[in-house]
Amino acid sequence: MNKIKGSYVIESEINGMDLLKQIEKVGRTCYKSEGNITEDSAVKFVAGLISRGHEAMIEHNCISVRFICDRGVSHELVRHRLASFGQESTRYCNYSKDKFSNQITVIEPIFWDKETYGYELWNTACLFSEKAYFNLLEGGASPQEARSVLPNSLKTEIVVTMNLREWRHFFKLRTPQTAHPQMRELTIPLLAEFKTLIPVIFDDIKVD
Repeated sequence: MNKIKGSYVIESEINGMDLLKQIEKVGRTCYKSEGNITEDSAVKFVAGLISRGHEAMIEHNCISVRFICDRGVSHELVRHRLASFGQESTRYCNYSKDKFSNQITVIEPIFWDKETYGYELWNTACLFSEKAYFNLLEGGASPQEARSVLPNSLKTEIVVTMNLREWRHFFKLRTPQTAHPQMRELTIPLLAEFKTLIPVIFDDIKVD
């Protein structure tokens, strides 16, 4: 059994200023003020859109992110309906094959230290699930049948594509202290990276 930490990869190529300029071009259509566009007017214009709640304009840009997380976190990700998803399928992936190193991969919980009883129980349960899964496959079960015994900690990869407005909504829900710790492990650094890559759009979203 392989154990890894959750992580993410931003799949889209992002030029933050180009995104703002496109948003400004779209937004100024509403006011027919395209003549006011200058080389550095986009930041102020988009900041004004955000402050006034005129966020429909930022729906014109999308970003894709690949999350490497456990199945539980992925179940929360797909709750965001204004998004598109492509996810590793336990129906079709056979983890007894060489390309999976003949083992399952699980996401280590961040809320139990390795020396604790909770971590020991978790590790034992995952090992038991792995053994049951392979026994079922050896007994003739298909991957979609054998997956019934796989743990919630099973690693999955899911590519999520959202427009910028939905990413704002996503971060407001998934970064606060009330969010699941395994989710926050991913979303807090991702939000920080978005803030670095894209001016203005996410600056007002604070993390507790």
